[in-house]
Amino acid sequence: MASSYKRSVVKYQANSEKEISYISAGPSEGQLLIFLHGWPGIAYTWKPQIETFAALGFLVVAPDMPGYGESTSTKVQEDYSHENIIPGLLALLEATTRTEAVWLAHDWGAGVLSTLMATHPEVIKASCLMAVPYRTLELGLEEVVKLVNREMYPEDKFPFGQWDYQNFYEQSFDKATEWFDANVEPWLKVSFSAVSKGRGALGYGKPAFTATVTKDGGWFGGIPKALPEWNNVPTEGAMLGQDVLEELIKAMKKTGFYGPDSYYMNHKRNREFNLSKQKNGGHFEKPLLFIEPQWDSVCDTANSRLADPMRQHASKLTWTSIAAGHWVSAEAPQETNAAIAKWLATEVADYWPYFYKNAQIKNY
Repeated sequence: MASSYKRSVVKYQANSEKEISYISAGPSEGQLLIFLHGWPGIAYTWKPQIETFAALGFLVVAPDMPGYGESTSTKVQEDYSHENIIPGLLALLEATTRTEAVWLAHDWGAGVLSTLMATHPEVIKASCLMAVPYRTLELGLEEVVKLVNREMYPEDKFPFGQWDYQNFYEQSFDKATEWFDANVEPWLKVSFSAVSKGRGALGYGKPAFTATVTKDGGWFGGIPKALPEWNNVPTEGAMLGQDVLEELIKAMKKTGFYGPDSYYMNHKRNREFNLSKQKNGGHFEKPLLFIEPQWDSVCDTANSRLADPMRQHASKLTWTSIAAGHWVSAEAPQETNAAIAKWLATEVADYWPYFYKNAQIKNY
């Protein structure tokens, strides 16, 4: 991890005492940005964003989400429900001595942030969601299945559509998790390799491989273990960057996938928590940036109605589509950073670093 980052820990209570470990960079007085990673990830996977926005004068914070990296990792599935993760995020914000932040998130991080948006909008200045739209995953598997493109995924053949892999977790959690635990390094090398850049375009508009995981009896067509050639994939040129990929491999070998995969085991709990604790009927009235990875075949907003609930519940929505696959912030970091910077400068203008201090700034 870069020596310019500061590593800190904050304690919180959720069933038992736990810790959120996080890194920070940028001036201590800077406007606060908090980045939440998804499955799988660690704080350091936000390196391109941390370095860019810290250099612009923001105070940038990125936690290892519960179950990952140096944060608390347990073998209790309920610990990874949003109800039990939110206290950690609130404790993290309190540790910065701020009362609100601009929160940015990807994948399951976006699902957790969506719950924060619905239940604690007072701690949010503005939000950015990448890949996973608001009012979808945080409301459970049943909610996203409603929005499946049934022309692409006929219900009789694909009852869960592209979300079948999440059903597989619920039906065969141990088997699903053991596969990743046994294949941490080769799978991560393949997923984030240089040759994976742009691969999403090849599957654009076609059914995702995740639609048949249950029928196949496991991942990637039901193969019992990673293919031998996966071990030989070089890390040079990896879309995460070689140093970040090596840190992620080390971190995932340390914690394993029990905690990360448990995020998929709390659909009903998350739905109940959101619907019972949401404010303003779930309508989000602050600036929201959605970054669409155009070639994402699972969180597919380009060929389905997945984003419709977000459009209905977010009154200040800005939409940016980037020609990349699911891990958009890693595959297209410059485009992602440009989209975030433009949105901050235009839709959250009073939050731009030093704007509020500099009497020479004028609009003509």
